[in-house]
Amino acid sequence: MTQAEKIEGAPLIEPSTTEHPLYDSVVEACRTVYDPEIPVNIFDLGLVYTIQIGTENDVDIMMTLTAPGCPVAGEMPGWVADAVEPVAGVKSVNVQMTFDPPWGMEMMSDEARLELGFM
Repeated sequence: MTQAEKIEGAPLIEPSTTEHPLYDSVVEACRTVYDPEIPVNIFDLGLVYTIQIGTENDVDIMMTLTAPGCPVAGEMPGWVADAVEPVAGVKSVNVQMTFDPPWGMEMMSDEARLELGFM
């Protein structure tokens, strides 16, 4: 199998480690961060693609923005790290930004759609 064949079948968004005991606390911390232009938290907006928590409680977050030209693109990863780092048990936080796949309104939770009047 070539490297291209391996990549072609790979999911665009890696799965989160939802079974980890810290997962729900990390999600709640992400829910305290808001996109300044939209009155909904980044988790319910669907901007957090992946939360992976390692065996040493190192947290890796892959996220996106509603648009690549978002004025807070440089600041948002720091806001997320600042929200997650104080969670009891978290050793370290690494937040990375991606635009692949691009964010779409279908990624929002039902709560976010309701809040924004899309339901």
